[in-house]
Amino acid sequence: MSSQSQASHFSGGFTAPPIQSAKAFRAAMSAMARPGEIKDINGATPPEGLSVAAGCLVLTLCDPDTGVFLAPDVDRPAVREWITFHTGAPFVLPEQAEFAIGGWSALAPLDRYRIGTSEYPDRSATLIVELPSIDTTNAELRGPGIKTCTEISLPDIGPFQANSMLFPLGFDTYFTAGSQISALPRSSRITPLSNKEG
Repeated sequence: MSSQSQASHFSGGFTAPPIQSAKAFRAAMSAMARPGEIKDINGATPPEGLSVAAGCLVLTLCDPDTGVFLAPDVDRPAVREWITFHTGAPFVLPEQAEFAIGGWSALAPLDRYRIGTSEYPDRSATLIVELPSIDTTNAELRGPGIKTCTEISLPDIGPFQANSMLFPLGFDTYFTAGSQISALPRSSRITPLSNKEG
């Protein structure tokens, strides 16, 4: 590996960390607080395999105390080196992960991720699901953070409905595409749009 290509694995972080990390954190928290809303998030330039949005979430939410699982479709040396250099987060098995990153199919099966316990429901995983786009809605959400109802783009509806039925247990999810994110907390109730009348 040339020194130039090796150096590129360690570039691409926030160029103005205090400002960019604060903006990214605000976008991440806002997305989770307002399920289904699409937020712009940028500032990172991760290596091939991660979207800008996923890279920003990693830089913002991961640190040496948060275990990360990389699904096979994103698990490559450049991505591992970039995450290690910028966050120090350890790579762990799915069952131990606080954050799991990858495409929807590659993250399966979902029953291996932590959903918390009755004593500590917050000890659960957050999935960062990479999608081609998040602007074509197929499900309706109701619940905390939603005034009446809102719509969201889900790669598969059934597994998320099953997850929401576990509340207050269950995993939370960020969907990423390009430099956009949306979020689905376990507290949201999900109805397929095809089930609506009219």
